[in-house]
Amino acid sequence: MGEILPWAVFGGLMLLLAVYFVGAEQGATAIFSGTSVHEFVHDGRHLLGFPCH
Repeated sequence: MGEILPWAVFGGLMLLLAVYFVGAEQGATAIFSGTSVHEFVHDGRHLLGFPCH
């Protein structure tokens, strides 16, 4: 269990980061200015059911 826990935490943080960039970036909580991140993940947003326009 002790060997898996750090990898599970790392994987969970990467998953949360991915969900943030696909679902929330370019909104009220945007980290980056411009539309580059939005355009990069645009099709993924629709595939996962996130509205974007």
